[in-house]
Amino acid sequence: MKIVQYDADISIKRDLDSGTEEQGKVVTEIIGKVRQEGDAALTYFTEKFDRAVLEDLKVQEEEVKQAYTEIDEETLDALRAAIENIRDFHQRQTTQSWFTTKADGTMLGQKITPLDSAGLYVPGGKAAYPSSIMMNVIPAQVAGVERIVMVSPPQPNGQLEPVVLVTAHELGVEEIYKVGGAQAIAALAYGTETIPKVDKITGPGNIFVALAKREVFGEVDIDMIAGPSEIVVLADEQANIAYIAADLLSQAEHDELASSVLVTESQVLAEAVAKEVQKQLETLPRKEIAQASLEQYGQIIVTTNLEESIKVVNELAPEHLEILTKEPLNIVGKIRHAGAIFLGEYSSEPVGDYFAGTNHILPTNGTARFSSPLSVDDFTKKTSIISYSEKALVENGSKIATIARLEGLEAHARAIEIRLEEK
Repeated sequence: MKIVQYDADISIKRDLDSGTEEQGKVVTEIIGKVRQEGDAALTYFTEKFDRAVLEDLKVQEEEVKQAYTEIDEETLDALRAAIENIRDFHQRQTTQSWFTTKADGTMLGQKITPLDSAGLYVPGGKAAYPSSIMMNVIPAQVAGVERIVMVSPPQPNGQLEPVVLVTAHELGVEEIYKVGGAQAIAALAYGTETIPKVDKITGPGNIFVALAKREVFGEVDIDMIAGPSEIVVLADEQANIAYIAADLLSQAEHDELASSVLVTESQVLAEAVAKEVQKQLETLPRKEIAQASLEQYGQIIVTTNLEESIKVVNELAPEHLEILTKEPLNIVGKIRHAGAIFLGEYSSEPVGDYFAGTNHILPTNGTARFSSPLSVDDFTKKTSIISYSEKALVENGSKIATIARLEGLEAHARAIEIRLEEK
């Protein structure tokens, strides 16, 4: 990893792939075909892109039962424990409808209503991501969403990974479809003969999934267009060098666009970590991916003092921030921009990814400056409630009419004044 001295131009914001013109055209054509042909288009694209010939798009009960025979008890125990932790955390996020009254008889309020339906996209094919299922499904369930649909691209044998099916079943998800890519997003947004449309789509995916989500936004809501993963480690001279290196590599192995950054005031620590990263990299199964990531987007930023280090962190606004200092709690209050903050040497980023209970769907690429992790609030909507009394309208009607006329809206003013006649 390259070591650099801090200057005002330091940034980990990347010019991320927003899709080529050709990719955009492909996505548009896929969405159009799904809207026109429904299920037939889904089976066509599944065979074309996933090399799977499907007789039925929907996962059947027998497939779920078979999946359980391929999962050992240790895995099942780990999944169930993680589900319990994640559910406990998200249950604390719930908000209630509220009302307030005034002496003049006015009543105002806010009504909280869960979305009717949500569609969860789970990447698949060559890998399985049970954590993505938990992080999307649980906040939706806690919010009270009645219909939760899961879609995921099948393997060439036409099946989903056993751990994906088991995780979904443990969560109580019964509506699962073996379809992925832009075609799955189109199906969720517009509906087909088999897949009724949903109100919101969440979950990560490749560039075609991201472009499709962007295309259908407005017809449905989406969570975010997430970029590659990133981590910033803020450390002082007492931090464990091996821990830092391991955590930087844990993000670098995601993909070549992932970003791993160490911010420290210690030149000695910086040089030691750079050497340790190379040492640990040699035995990493995904060495080539991690190495490419570190060469392109890995940095060790050396500052003059701790306050400058904190300034750097806030400028970077990272997805994940680890604070490995002597007294991390003294620093956390000064951090304004980060998706998730991990305090102390035992709070390694994978703890939050999989098990602690916090959501790992986080803002990336500097968007933590203005956005938040996926939460229960993302699966609810808020409605304002207004009940005005006669007394309140008499007292305030002329003011309302005045403001209406300031905007040139005479009918607005008259709608108020007609109620004030003979009062």
